[in-house]
Amino acid sequence: MTSYRDAGVDIAAKMRMIAALKQSVESTQTPAVLAGVGAFGGCLDLSTALPGLQQPVLVVSTDGVGTKTLVAAAVGRFDTVGADLVNHCINDILCQGATPLLFMDYIAAARLEPAIVAPLVEGIANACKEAGIPLLGGETAEMPGVYAEGAFDLAGTIIGVVERDALITGRTIQAGDAILALPSTGLHTNGYSLARKVLAPLGYDARPEALGGQTVGEALLAVHRSYANEIKTLRLGGVEIRGLAHITGGGLWDNLPRILPEGVGAVLWRGSWHVPPIFGLIVERAGIDEHEAFHVFNMGLGMLVVVPQQSVDGALAVVPDARAVGEIVTWDGQGPRVRLE
Repeated sequence: MTSYRDAGVDIAAKMRMIAALKQSVESTQTPAVLAGVGAFGGCLDLSTALPGLQQPVLVVSTDGVGTKTLVAAAVGRFDTVGADLVNHCINDILCQGATPLLFMDYIAAARLEPAIVAPLVEGIANACKEAGIPLLGGETAEMPGVYAEGAFDLAGTIIGVVERDALITGRTIQAGDAILALPSTGLHTNGYSLARKVLAPLGYDARPEALGGQTVGEALLAVHRSYANEIKTLRLGGVEIRGLAHITGGGLWDNLPRILPEGVGAVLWRGSWHVPPIFGLIVERAGIDEHEAFHVFNMGLGMLVVVPQQSVDGALAVVPDARAVGEIVTWDGQGPRVRLE
């Protein structure tokens, strides 16, 4: 007889692991949660979760952390990529002005090792608690033959809500508006295939002078920052936010145009923000030009915020680490829509 366990899937071990993680998941639950761990579907009471909303609009996003998982596996640290996943998804729905409601995760590997899965879930749960949302459920999948031994995949889905009249769409962006940047902590969750190719030969324990005492692994595993508090602070401070662009895969060139209405482009000013040193190290070792660097990486620009010019001083006063980095300009469809000057 050949059992399922003989084929590489140990159901009993998986269920023991899920039971052990139950406390971490349940620690994220809010009074709106009616069913969570163990249920076939998570249940959230919207009358409790959405008090007072008149025209609530659900905003949904699904994403992953890419090959940052391979860096985590090589370094042997897994909690940071769990937090990365939650914060990345939060930032995506922030771009429409949404407040997160709940999070769902997906973890898959050839073999579900508790030493890997436990810190992953704890990292996800801690980020959910920080955001004030429940980790309502998810999936842990053991798939030998699909994933290489020791490798794992991580993805998540977030659901948020915003009043219809508070949706941020970018439609009101106009020439003369200012572009502010909220700084990144590093690569966040994009560009790791190139980063690994050029930095792995150094060794993840190496401490290049350019990193100021950090190891390569520490710099690459810096947590993807959530901008929820900064955006909330701007809105409470009365700053009109006309557009938000989360600078992820595709970098500056692909993400900023996603929020620009017809007839306008953008100019960003070189030297107006801090570029974390990990980017300089990668660019130097890869030998890529500026355009490619800004296409692969965020280059220090975590979130771009478009506001009226007259709101700049007020915005910088309430969010001190924001920087004025550019402006919206007219664009006739000729030449690059986004430029560095």
